[in-house]
Amino acid sequence: MRPIKRIHKAEYRPIADLVTYSPLPTRSLQQIDPFIFLNHHGFQTYPERNQGLPFGPHPHRGMETVTFILEGDIMHKDSSGHESVVGPGGVQYMTAGRGLIHAEVSSSEFKRKGGDLEILQLWLNLPAAKKMVSPNYIGLQKDEIPAFEMAGGKIKVQQLFGEWNGVNGAFEGTFPLTMSTIYLEKGGMFNKKITSNENVFFYIVRGELKVNGEEIMFRHLVEFDNSGDTIEIEALEDSILILGHAKPFNEPMVAQGPFVMNTQQQIYEAYQDYQAGKFGTWEH
Repeated sequence: MRPIKRIHKAEYRPIADLVTYSPLPTRSLQQIDPFIFLNHHGFQTYPERNQGLPFGPHPHRGMETVTFILEGDIMHKDSSGHESVVGPGGVQYMTAGRGLIHAEVSSSEFKRKGGDLEILQLWLNLPAAKKMVSPNYIGLQKDEIPAFEMAGGKIKVQQLFGEWNGVNGAFEGTFPLTMSTIYLEKGGMFNKKITSNENVFFYIVRGELKVNGEEIMFRHLVEFDNSGDTIEIEALEDSILILGHAKPFNEPMVAQGPFVMNTQQQIYEAYQDYQAGKFGTWEH
């Protein structure tokens, strides 16, 4: 069994009228290299004629985002020319690389009609050698993502990156990465082997799980020790889990606002390049 090092409760950090919890980074946990940031928006219900998500045009460099849409939708638009609306069960994968400007807002339909919203965004670091790759974006709806079942149908897995159970993920990562969204019915159980040289990202979105014998509620991130290779999970109630693992980069990281680089000088250069228009132009 892979020992649990610490359990981190997501901190409440609302953004305007958007309910937001964040377990990473906090005072107790800076990163789980290369997983560096997580915002959990919702669950909440928007009324008719709402303002929707508040994330208007802003820049990024040196990192990637994986956005999980559980309820509601996101309309993505960026300076590389990508544009899409992704609905419930869908996932967006964006590589900022050398720099882009993007907006993540609600569709006009959601703003008009309202409805339930629950969305999570995870930031992945990029290794130094790939900080300045070309920007990219892929948005997939639920039915476009490979999935499989375990435990007699009590466990449903969306495979996003890497391979598990003979199923390859929907996205080709910029670096080796395995990640899944796991939907568990009460009583569903599974084990997963993860080699001790990989760091584990383990966040309970909904429900309650027994993890290596310890009961853990939703909105908690589990930090594992790098010894042992098996995680044993049992759903104590219907639950949703985001589970990822990757080898750490073990590189210096300087994160400032929307930029994640290796040195303070590179952060300064990112601001300079953005102000000089090198991240592309934004067309409204």
